[in-house]
Parts: sequence; structure tokens; C-alpha cells
Amino acid sequence: MKRLFAALLLFAATAHAKPPNVLFILCDDIRPQGLGCYGSEHVKTPNIDKLAGEGVRFVNGFCTTSLCSPSRASILSGVYAHKHGVTNNFTEYPLTMASFPGVLQKAGYATAYIGKYHMGEDNDEPRPGFDWFVTHKGQGKYYDTEWNINGTGRKVIKGYYTSIVTDMTLDWLKSDHGGKPWCMFLGHKAPHSFYTPEAKYAHSFDNVRVPYPDTAFHLDDKPKWIKERLYTWHGIYGPLFEWRKKFPDDRPEAVKDFENMVHGYWGTILSVDDSVARLRAYLEETHQLDNTIIVFMGDNGLLEGEDGMIDKRTAHEPSLRIPMIVRYPALTAQPKAITQQVLTEDIAPSLLELCGAPPLKHIDGKSWVKLVQEGDPAWRKSWLYHYNYEKQFPYTPNVRAVRTEEWKYMHYPPGDGSPDKHMAELYDLKNDPGETTNLISNPKYAAKLEEMKTELVKVMADVGLNASNDTMPLDEGIKQALPDAKIR
Repeated sequence: MKRLFAALLLFAATAHAKPPNVLFILCDDIRPQGLGCYGSEHVKTPNIDKLAGEGVRFVNGFCTTSLCSPSRASILSGVYAHKHGVTNNFTEYPLTMASFPGVLQKAGYATAYIGKYHMGEDNDEPRPGFDWFVTHKGQGKYYDTEWNINGTGRKVIKGYYTSIVTDMTLDWLKSDHGGKPWCMFLGHKAPHSFYTPEAKYAHSFDNVRVPYPDTAFHLDDKPKWIKERLYTWHGIYGPLFEWRKKFPDDRPEAVKDFENMVHGYWGTILSVDDSVARLRAYLEETHQLDNTIIVFMGDNGLLEGEDGMIDKRTAHEPSLRIPMIVRYPALTAQPKAITQQVLTEDIAPSLLELCGAPPLKHIDGKSWVKLVQEGDPAWRKSWLYHYNYEKQFPYTPNVRAVRTEEWKYMHYPPGDGSPDKHMAELYDLKNDPGETTNLISNPKYAAKLEEMKTELVKVMADVGLNASNDTMPLDEGIKQALPDAKIR
């Protein structure tokens, strides 16, 4: 009876005279721990939490490449980075590659993208699949960004980024869509570095002490490259995205710079929560709320001092984990917390199913509609993570990893087919969710290690990768030089 009721709800939604709208809210570098509904002690996000309390909160959401552009391309396409080709932050989303907004556009939706797009560092022109497209070059700025307004010209709009993109989103939502359902893709800059809170939130956390995580001081069983990263652009003793002016600095009192950085990061999230409140209020006022699929998520996670690292890119838990929240009564009328592992690649097929639109072909993702509504015994138990070394940011090696529900194995191929130069890592996530103890050299886990190596080969094959076609750059080692200021 429960299964029949769920099916009838979804049928009623898709058979409705007007299919559901889609409001897709994407944050940049947001950690689940930065939201109240994921357990933040200090960051209060009542409006985002309300979405979770009325819909689905995916407890174990992950990206498959923890880097902005590759992850965004996987969200749009439903495929891994080696298939869409956006393996770094400087590559365009292929013009000929399908995307879920493009499918919705062909199915009769009015579509728009407003905010940070970040695929093609110097391109702010409109992209296929969107009727309305507003973005900027590069990272944009928290204050006074220059925008390209749907290809009609560029202008600097004074004000705080999060407020500006919310204003532009509401303006588009209020425009005439000719009676069509709509899909709005809102790309926030927040909480990406350089963390600049809105003035009203600049001192919200002044009284909250933030120490370095304990794991930063227990690296003896970790690969050497993690220790080498400590004093770089992506380490806790480095410049901390310019929050530390004199660096490297490993003095105990220099933790104050780290604390200030975290406070700034948290402050930017408060404005995102305000944005969610404004958007929801409009949908309520116009009686569109319950016929709108609202998705709130991040493109990738973020390391905030764990193992002495900041930024992302690695296969460690804080780098992989993303918040993923969906509110849509026809999906579920009761709030749910789904614990199975869901990926960025699952977004496209799920939204297309909910909208009754044609599916994308030959994708790696899987719709979680059945999983949410009735459970899915065939849901994935393991998956591949991969990242390719970047010469522009030489602080992380090539990474190939497999994560199951209870274990993780990661290794660091050099890129030329020779044996690994870095120590691999093996973690028992069930008993050590913080990845504090690397079991790679413990003979007690030799059998588990071989099992995970075999599983890595399997999950690679599942997405069309093997030793002969898995190309990657040459790992040139961890370097101390700062990245070019233009691409930070």
C-alpha cells in the first residue's frame, strides 16, 4: 500500500497540467558541517534546515571529484569527469554534451542560470540549455562583481554577491515564462574563498574559539605528501586564503589566523540562508512552493584543518562529503533522512524522472526516486573517486580511491605507469569515521586491503576505466610556490 501511494503521488505530479518547477541552489565548497541540519554547533541555518525538515536530507552525499568545475559538470551531465572531460577548473563544459537543464528546455521548460558557473575560467558568455544566462569570469567577488547579463553586455553591480544573485533570481522568476514550467539554476559563490561575510555577519562568531583539528598533529601514519602540504597554499601553516599575512607560520599563537578564516567561512553561509528564506517566501506568496522541486546542495566538500589540510581535492571525508537536500511533497510528504551513498551524478537522472522528462543516455548516475519512496535493494554499495594532479595547484597528487559503506582505500598513481611513490591509505570508516588511523601497513588488514584493491578495479570498470585508458598528468610533487593570483 505504501509503495502504491508513493507511485500515485509521483504520477499525480508528473501528470499534472503543469509539470513541477525546479529551483536548484548550488553552493561552492560548502561542508555539511556548516549547516544546522547536518549538526553544526555554531552556524544557524533555520531556512535551509526547514527544507530538510520538510523533505529529504541525504546523510551520505558525495562528489566524485572534489573540485568545482569537474563536480559541476557531473551534476549537469550525470557522468564522471573522464567522460565529460572537465577534469580541472579551466575546461569548458562540452557544447555537444547533454545536460539535465538542456533536456528540460527541450521538454518545454523555461530555463535560467544565474551566478557562478565556473567552467571556462575566462568565459562569461551564455551556454546552451538556458534561455537566460547571467554569470561572470572566474571566481567572481563577494562585493561588486562584473556580470555578463545574458550576453547583452557586462556591468558591475554594486553590492554583496549573495544578495545580488538572489535579486536577479527573483527578477527572473517574476518574469513572463509564457505559461511554461521553469528550471532555475542558482550558483552561489559562497562559501568559497576568499571568505568575506556580509557586513552584518562579519562579527557573528567573534567569541567562538576554533582550534586546529587534533588530526593535524597525528600524521606519522599518513603519506609524506600530507606533511609536505602543511606549509603550502593548501596547508594550515600557509596563507589561509590571505587570512594569514606572514607565512608559513607554525607558531601555536598563529591558530588565530585559522580561527579568523573559519569565522569568515561560516559568516558567508548565513547570507545563503537568508537567500533561501527570500526565495521560499516568493514561492509561497505565488502558490508555487509545493509544485517546485527545491534542491539545495554543494559541488564539493572542504577540508578545514583535518590532517593539517585546507581546501579540497583529496579523497578524505571532509573533501568528499556534500550536503544534499530536496524538498518536493510529491517525492515525499514526510521528512526523511536517507543514509545510502548518493553522488553528484545522481542529480540529473533524479530530477528528470521527477519532471517526467526523457532520461539522459549512457550515464553513470542513478535516480534516487525509488530509493527515497520505497527503498532500493539494488542501490550502490561502493563507488569510485578520482582526481588528477594540477600543475597550477601542485599540492595534491593524482588520487584513485574506492569508498564502500564501511571502508575506504586510496592510492596515488604517479601518472607514468610506474609504481606509486606515495604511501596508500586504508580506513575502517565504521569504527574510525574521522580517518585517524591508516591501516595500510597493518598485517591484520592485509586481506581487507586486497579486497579493496579488487573493488577499486571493479568500480573503475563500472564507469569505463582501466589501467590502459585511465590517463592522468605526471605527479611532479608537492610544491611550495603560491598559485597565480588570477586563478585563486
